[in-house]
Amino acid sequence: MTPQELKNSILQLAIQGKLVEQRPEEGTAAELVEKILAAKNAKGAKGNLTRSRRARGDNKTSATSASPREKIPDDEKPFDIPESWEWVRLESIINSIPSKQYQILESEVKPSGVFSVISQSKEYSIGFTDKSEKVYHHVNPVIVFGDHTAEVKFVEFDFVVGADGVKIFEPLDGIVIAKFLFYVLQFHSSDLSKVGGYSRHYKFLKDKPIPLPPLAEQKRIVAKIKELLPLIDRYEKAWSKLEDFNKRFPVDMQKSLLQMAIQGKLVEQRAEEGTAAELLEKILAAKNAKGNLTRSRGARGEKKTSALSASPREEIPDDEKPFDIPESWEWVRLGDVFQHNTGKALNSSDKAGTPLSYITTSNVYWNRFELGKLKTMLFSDSEVEKCTIRKGDLLVLEGGDVGRAAIWNYDFSMRIQNHIHRLRPLIDICVQYVYYIFMLYKNANMISGKGISIKGLSANALHNLSIPLPPLAEQKRIVAKLEELLPLCERLK
Repeated sequence: MTPQELKNSILQLAIQGKLVEQRPEEGTAAELVEKILAAKNAKGAKGNLTRSRRARGDNKTSATSASPREKIPDDEKPFDIPESWEWVRLESIINSIPSKQYQILESEVKPSGVFSVISQSKEYSIGFTDKSEKVYHHVNPVIVFGDHTAEVKFVEFDFVVGADGVKIFEPLDGIVIAKFLFYVLQFHSSDLSKVGGYSRHYKFLKDKPIPLPPLAEQKRIVAKIKELLPLIDRYEKAWSKLEDFNKRFPVDMQKSLLQMAIQGKLVEQRAEEGTAAELLEKILAAKNAKGNLTRSRGARGEKKTSALSASPREEIPDDEKPFDIPESWEWVRLGDVFQHNTGKALNSSDKAGTPLSYITTSNVYWNRFELGKLKTMLFSDSEVEKCTIRKGDLLVLEGGDVGRAAIWNYDFSMRIQNHIHRLRPLIDICVQYVYYIFMLYKNANMISGKGISIKGLSANALHNLSIPLPPLAEQKRIVAKLEELLPLCERLK
């Protein structure tokens, strides 16, 4: 149950006569109705007060009026009320105060001033004014009702009206307690806000039957609600914390799973699967000894010499290793295990070449693509080779949502624009494993774009990005475990 639902339930109990007990010594609401009729007759008012008893259904004649009182039809009574209560119409228990004379324009509202400005907005006050000639000077508390918004406000100080659509209700003194009527109208407003859009709502409210208890019981109801409201506030704070936790839990769980995966804590290490160092030797062989592979051990910090190269491998500095990794893993530079290209600039003025479709950053989402609307531009033969992606390539965004990644798993090839990096493994690497690294790095703010006019992940920064590399078989087992667990996180959202 939400805090608002709990509050509505308490208000419903209150206006049904179930929040406090009835006390015979407090009299009946019928006596209040007689006082209203007497006051109206004393002023020569025309018409009878519309009201009815819940269960008796009898027509009564006022002690001060010979005409019968109109019975409120049973189908208009939304619930039963105690025998000592009465059903009445709203306009029979209030004085409606014309608000136009107290109104100022919204443009005249200031952030500070002497008098508060009350409008029909959700905010209790929209600002202040110093216009003393526009002030409504209260004697008793009043109810402000937003005709368009169905907002209900209890006001017990002098104020100025802001803009149109404000109704001011002054409860009849000695008949209805303003705070009790406020709670009744608050309960009704939750339904009114669903009716009629931004049209006038008072027309729906004025004909709603209002439950009227004896005056002393009204006071006890208000006191009980006042006692319960702090408990509702405490419940709301606890509920909000729980809601926030529930919203964050799937994301936090996803981060934890990814973190465990790339720290070597999600699946066990198996000696028979070899080491990442052996995998790196194969990469060196594939690169035909074009340089030394930059990498380091997780916590050991030792330098090794490749069997295929006489020069030592450069050690990755410790400050580039955000966490420790298993002994069988290696820290490597991304550019040393992937062939790296970017696409063609969109502002190209080429007038020769083959017109081919291409994708931009707006087509790339996390591990999926939107290919419904593709544009074309001219590509030379060399640009086609450089800018073409094929099945198994990992794409990383340099612009837009910097660091977002996706794997091209289509059987057909495609071209890319220059704000997309294409990473193609030099040998058999589990690309899905590296995709999950980008997902974690992105979520953990470990990838930050640099640039003056637009943030971007430069080719150099991407090439030098440090990643943890397990043996190939373990990469595949990590991916299999993540594909088993991550969908569970999605279901929790």
